[in-house]
Amino acid sequence: MAQNDRLSSAPDSPRRIRLATEADRARLIPLINAAFAIETFLEGTRTDEERLAGMMGKGSILVAEDANGQLLGCVYTEVRGKRGYLGQLAVDPVHQCKGLAIRLVAAAEEHLRGQGCEAVEITVLSLRPELPPIYRRYGYVETGTEEFHPTQPLKSGAECHAIVMVKQL
Repeated sequence: MAQNDRLSSAPDSPRRIRLATEADRARLIPLINAAFAIETFLEGTRTDEERLAGMMGKGSILVAEDANGQLLGCVYTEVRGKRGYLGQLAVDPVHQCKGLAIRLVAAAEEHLRGQGCEAVEITVLSLRPELPPIYRRYGYVETGTEEFHPTQPLKSGAECHAIVMVKQL
């Protein structure tokens, strides 16, 4: 259903969640960077043209948009055998805390299930302690940790690792 329209009567909820296209890339960069501006422990921005192009070449991005085509949020998905990966969940700060993230996660899970995935893996940064409890509510469980490989350097003194969480589909 990720590619189908998802109708809602709330004025700020997405009219549909669909696969992003190359034409969306320029609008995705400021959306993602605004959503991740809270991550002040990284030098620079979360994404740019080169990094986003690489991600879109490797996996898929689902976008939520309103009736006017304004992007409200997005999530990255990648098939890795029978296990899918979900990451870079980003919701425009104006539209956060309104249930859009869970709708994007559900659409991403459905998208990955449709590609034969039996489970979904995410990694949550240890410097974002508010996130594991949220993902637990979405049905994810912690399975371990791994080294964090940032695309941008960490600010001086910051130490971070990735918390691996998995959900069976």
